[in-house]
Order: sequence, then structure tokens, then C-alpha cells
Amino acid sequence: MKPIIILFIFFSSSILFGQAGDVKIIKDRRINNLVGRQGAIVPPAINPEIDGYRIQLFFDTDRTSMNDARATFFAKYPRIDTYTTYKAPNFFLRAGDFRTRLEAEKIKSEINNLFPTSFIVKEKVNLPRLEKEKKGS
Repeated sequence: MKPIIILFIFFSSSILFGQAGDVKIIKDRRINNLVGRQGAIVPPAINPEIDGYRIQLFFDTDRTSMNDARATFFAKYPRIDTYTTYKAPNFFLRAGDFRTRLEAEKIKSEINNLFPTSFIVKEKVNLPRLEKEKKGS
């Protein structure tokens, strides 16, 4: 019984007569950045994508021939965007952000002489650009 009373007196005295202390938290400063990012409101995507079509114009292992093909296409169609992707060992050149297959077919028929092996590919595309109206029309 004596040990229990001694323990009780020891714990009660430390609670009643305990000393005040300071707690210092040491942490990595990047934690605040992570917490801030986690709580941040995420805006909508800058370039929303939709299901659409592109024309695969060209593919080759040589990057310079890819750039030549891109320049040839750009000379005739400067308003149509081109996209180059690399999947080892080939570079692929695709063009356009067409919503319908009919739009892609129209351009494909026009470039058939320049790129006879071109074909239409279904993939995620960027929203087509809106043309601004000219003033005075």
C-alpha cells in the first residue's frame, strides 16, 4: 500500500507544482507548401481536350526529315497546328484539331499529293480556335 501512496504523491505533486515549458516544433519548410497546395482550389484545365481527329502526315526515325515535312505542311496550312510525338524509334507528325471526321477528310483530300500515306487518327484534341471577326465587315 505504501508504494501506491508514494506514487500518488509523486504524480500529484508533479501535476500541481509542474514547471511551464515551451514546445518548439522543428519541421521541414516544404511541409507548409504541401499543405497550401493540398488546400488550394484547382482551376479548370487550361487546354481542355475533347474526342476528335488528327491527320497523321508522316513518321520517320530522322528528326530533320520530320521537320522538313512539318515545314512543307505549314507553308500550305499555317493556321492548322501540328504535333510531333516520339515513340522509339520513330517520330510521328500529326496535324489538326478536328471535331469531326468529315473536317479531317476534307484537309486530307487536299494534301493527298504532298502526303500520300497520310491517314486519320482518332484521339484527344485541343478545342479548335475561335476566329475573331474582322472590324468593318
